[in-house]
Amino acid sequence: MSIQKKLKSELPSITEALVGSYALHPHSCHLGYRPLPSRETITEVTWGLLELLFPGFHRRQQLNQENICFFVGDLLDTLHDDLARQIARALLHERDKGLGGGCAGPDGEGDCQSEGLEKSLTFLSRLPSLRETLDEDVQAAFAGDPAARNCQEVIFCYPGIEAVAIYRLAHELFKLEVPLLPRMMTELAHSRTGIDIHPGANIGPGLFIDHGTGVVVGETCHIGRRVKLYQGVTLGALSFPRDAEGNIIRGRKRHPTLEDEVVVYANATILGGETVIGRNAVIGSSVWLTQSVPPGTVVTMEKPSLRIRGPESPSVEDPQFYQI
Repeated sequence: MSIQKKLKSELPSITEALVGSYALHPHSCHLGYRPLPSRETITEVTWGLLELLFPGFHRRQQLNQENICFFVGDLLDTLHDDLARQIARALLHERDKGLGGGCAGPDGEGDCQSEGLEKSLTFLSRLPSLRETLDEDVQAAFAGDPAARNCQEVIFCYPGIEAVAIYRLAHELFKLEVPLLPRMMTELAHSRTGIDIHPGANIGPGLFIDHGTGVVVGETCHIGRRVKLYQGVTLGALSFPRDAEGNIIRGRKRHPTLEDEVVVYANATILGGETVIGRNAVIGSSVWLTQSVPPGTVVTMEKPSLRIRGPESPSVEDPQFYQI
């Protein structure tokens, strides 16, 4: 018997063990239910929506006033159908699993399909107002970064704008109580940009995320207008309250509130649902903050003591060793 045949002979036992594990751990399986939303389709839908929000900056080039109406109408029709099907799948999943969401009515699949069509159309009707909000985001990025040459560069190149645009799309679906899809969209942005914004967060216009990698914005955050966040900022929760059985109590405000025109510098961590950062406050780099601060406050770490050694790494007693 060849080595390959000998090794292949072990596959049936591996198959049996793996299939057996599905019965032991049913929460990590989706067997015997209708299909979940398609990751590939949601990715395509997301890029299509970005083309509508920022026409000419993505896959379709050479758009002009003569062909833009046809392009938008054709893409809207496709997106409405694709999105409606994915929403229906998500609603059916919630209904079949008894997760408290899903579509109402006695005709399960038919009701979910109808609701998917309605929610898809309602969502698409909000795109014009989303463009107005995103224009403020782009203007804030251009005004807040002296390295930006123009707004077109901001749209085309800045990961913060991509992440915020996808968040704003996902947030509208979240408000329509569409399950699964909003998280799929923001996790797509997270994987591409390193910026993790929960679709449930409430964020005012004019948000600028500079550089962006490692930024985390939690589900119950409230962020005002013209807020600026640098890389590595975490707007998170403190330890989660639990009920008598040890389960996390859900539905409470767990994440901080940032009022208008707050600036949070790199690697700062702000935690807690009762933490409010007042208007025009500035939070310095590497600050760990779990309490509210008044408007106009500047919060910084105490200046560290730096030690700088010479090129030959002298001892502390050496005159080339400096302490600042």
